Amino acid sequence: MYRYDEFDHQFVRERTRQFRDQAERRLRGDLSEDEFRPLRLMNGLYLQLHAYMLRIAIPYGTLSSRQMRQLALIAERWDKGYGHFTTRQNIQFNWIKLEDTADILDALADVEMHAIQTSGNCIRNVTTDHWAGAAADEITDPRPVGELIRQWSSLHPEFSYLPRKFKIAVTGAPHDRAAVKVHDIGLRLHRNDAGETGWEVIVGGGLGRTPMVGVTVRDFLPQHELIGYLEAIMRVYNLYGRRDNKYKARIKILVHEIGHDKFRTEVEAEYANRPHPSTEVEERELKRISAYFAPPPFEKLPRWSPSFEEAKLSHPDFARWARNNLGAHHTDGYAIVNISLKPEGGIPGDATAHQMRVMADLAERYSFDELRVSHSQNIVLPHVRKDDLFAVWTALDEVGLSAANYGLAGDIIACPGLDYCALATARSIPIAQSISRKFAESKKQDEIGRIKINISGCINACGHHHVGHIGILGLDKKGEEFYQITLGGSSAENASIGTILGPGFAGHEVADAIETILDTYLKLREPDEEFLVTYRRLGAKPFKEALYATA
Repeated sequence: MYRYDEFDHQFVRERTRQFRDQAERRLRGDLSEDEFRPLRLMNGLYLQLHAYMLRIAIPYGTLSSRQMRQLALIAERWDKGYGHFTTRQNIQFNWIKLEDTADILDALADVEMHAIQTSGNCIRNVTTDHWAGAAADEITDPRPVGELIRQWSSLHPEFSYLPRKFKIAVTGAPHDRAAVKVHDIGLRLHRNDAGETGWEVIVGGGLGRTPMVGVTVRDFLPQHELIGYLEAIMRVYNLYGRRDNKYKARIKILVHEIGHDKFRTEVEAEYANRPHPSTEVEERELKRISAYFAPPPFEKLPRWSPSFEEAKLSHPDFARWARNNLGAHHTDGYAIVNISLKPEGGIPGDATAHQMRVMADLAERYSFDELRVSHSQNIVLPHVRKDDLFAVWTALDEVGLSAANYGLAGDIIACPGLDYCALATARSIPIAQSISRKFAESKKQDEIGRIKINISGCINACGHHHVGHIGILGLDKKGEEFYQITLGGSSAENASIGTILGPGFAGHEVADAIETILDTYLKLREPDEEFLVTYRRLGAKPFKEALYATA
């Protein structure tokens, strides 16, 4: 994990002191809300329906146990005892008082964390594959590059007031678990025939009001050219991006309006004219950063663990959890543990302070003191010995964190919706809870298999509904909440935007509608065919007919 140096510590502390002064002036009335708003947003502080919400950055989703314990302390001392992990690998606290915010930022600085640039028209928290550095299919760990981008983009004077918010995602594996194609910039690592690694640079993806899949502007960019090339992209966007209409201000609109060929030409011209072609500083800094991400001291273990296999035979619930919630590790004798924050009827992404501390303890004891936050609102222990898996599961089970539904119908992504968010037009949480209860029976979830159900409470798509295999969008219709259903979305390497099936449903009808869709899939699928493959083979027609047959 990356550790702050003297500059990092000073940088974050000074930012906190600056915000403390701004907040005090707002509380005294020296600053109006209009004057204070851009200042608080640049420090991750939103004014929601009932209270302030503080969004804390977790760069590339990586946490230490000490940091997780500090989040638990913040939840208890300044919130209501829990936090909400988000699709941006952040955590949000929804019940914050303005007068406490600077103290919270100081507490974060104590453990090398902050809330800088988690909002505002700037480059947001850089995200990556939550299995980075552990996945069996990985080319190389992308997190050093994520940290390099974080350092480059933090309070960058040229890119702090962009036309609109800007999001970057990085992955180092062939299978995309970071949704790089639906980001403003997505970086995907490849290895060429000579064995060299380089980046595919994807630009112009994004969800929200106008969902789009990004386009490739460079197939293979050598790593030492990355920062210079990113600067060229940002300069083109900063120059040509629209500021007259916030709904048309994202880079995806610019790429769409001028065409990706023209956009690529502009970027290449800007890159060719860069004033400082030397990349010596970036290369030296990347080498320094990479040292912090050296692999932990793995033991030399056999691939087969007799104790693990015996535990599965003796405990069917553990066996099901192991089948669904473990990922393949690149080192023999280890596994990736995916902790579902989606218990039956629970609120997706929420974790209590006690649960945070338990996960921190498990990371410290069994996973080289490391946790990850996934963009599917779950927590990952990336490096666990197979011999220790039963002990980990037992501890998780004691605190309600042993749901064996990772990647299944119960593993629902959902934004906070109208229960918290001032922008939302409908509630998301009750819909997620009703679907979770509908598919609580493990046999049914296992029969359905891998499926992504995503829910957003408004068109801003914080729940990524556009790229759910089944997407649900809550809207207001003459004062009533109703929900559109889309099918066929994907955030993986085969990224696609879902298609609206037809008229929306009342909230109490949604879970039954999802059941109809999935029952139709079970009737029509080929052997071992996952939902998305079936949908792409058959199209929307059979699902639409089943769903609206009695309409």
